Amino acid sequence: MEFIKENWKFFTVVLIAVFCFNGVFDFERASQAPQFDKLKKQLVYKANNLYVFTKMKLGLDLVGGSQFEFEALPTEKVPEINPQVMRGLVKVFENRVNASGTSEAIVQQVGKNRILVEVPGADPTTVKRRLLATANLEFKQAGTKPDEWVSTGITGADLKRAQASTDGVATWAIDFELKPEAAQKFGELTARLVGMPLGIFLDGNLISAPTVRTAITAGNGQITGNFTADQAQDLAVQLNAGALPVPVKILQERSIGATLGEESINKSIQAGTWGFLAVILFMIFVYRLPGLIAAIALTVYVLMSLFVFQDYVTLTLAGLAGFILSIGMAVDANILIFERAKEEMSEGKSVLIGIRDGFDRAYSSIFDSNMNTSMVCLILIMFGTGVVKGFAVTLLIGVVLSLFSSLFVTKTLLFFIVNVFNIRETALFKSK
Repeated sequence: MEFIKENWKFFTVVLIAVFCFNGVFDFERASQAPQFDKLKKQLVYKANNLYVFTKMKLGLDLVGGSQFEFEALPTEKVPEINPQVMRGLVKVFENRVNASGTSEAIVQQVGKNRILVEVPGADPTTVKRRLLATANLEFKQAGTKPDEWVSTGITGADLKRAQASTDGVATWAIDFELKPEAAQKFGELTARLVGMPLGIFLDGNLISAPTVRTAITAGNGQITGNFTADQAQDLAVQLNAGALPVPVKILQERSIGATLGEESINKSIQAGTWGFLAVILFMIFVYRLPGLIAAIALTVYVLMSLFVFQDYVTLTLAGLAGFILSIGMAVDANILIFERAKEEMSEGKSVLIGIRDGFDRAYSSIFDSNMNTSMVCLILIMFGTGVVKGFAVTLLIGVVLSLFSSLFVTKTLLFFIVNVFNIRETALFKSK
């Protein structure tokens, strides 16, 4: 127990490595060994009969998909497309796309009044159909004049949920539930309208006008209107996501094929693996024991990066480039530390003192260079779009984790090995 207390940093590193390793690889799917034609949006490596599954989500350029560019249009009620309107539009688009089962989609504002939507591996027709409809739902009661309808104040914004339903034959409808306050108001309204029609309008068009038979006090109801299955499901998605604050039009639509197929992904992973091994061998040859420890630290760094990526990043070719660049920066930080330590030892300092002073002297240079890179990444994230933003996100995450890896993981492992094995020979830290 005393040994664990004295070396708690080392055991922390071990726990981080084990946790990330278990989180990155999908052992359940690997045991099932499904074929590649059943895989969607998941990074997989195959060699002979070996399947290695990760939980990484793949982007548009790796699995293909669709890209849409929309323009927000002003209306009489919203004469100006301001940042608040655009934020609301982006939010509704995100909700609608996610409700379609494509949570890896990218929805972002481009310029003042445009929105870019990238949807990997989804049916573009369905996505476009669900995004375009304004889905402005209103409940109205008959006025005093023919064909006159008066707003009741209850709209789609008062819905708690909506769900497509069918009678099992061919009739489709949308079941809905209102929020508590709206449910009370709806109950009072239907109590007054018994025997009278209640108009249900979608985007200004009357889709149904059922006669109220009794007061509806539970806040539940059903929208009918000769819907097909697709129409009912689309409307349910749109109502749950909310109405668009303004109408939109498509400026550009294109279908994107996957740049990398199964064979290319395997070759890319193989190339990355051989490249990583080459870096490790170089570090061991030049720096001997510290190089071996740096190799272990880099492995932990890769696991940490992949673990973070799977929750916050959809991996694209540009993202892969940013990740590889961050690995190079992590190696560079280790080289800088070891060179400083060698300089200290060459002046006659012991191994422990040389390592300590080497880290201290290298710290400011490593920190400054990483902070400069991080600031550039933040600027690219704030003002960049699409490919540039994906590159910046992965690079930023990699830079932050590489700083942690070099200044904590490498340092912890190095001091642990030196102390446990009582290493005092400075020759172990010098290249042959």
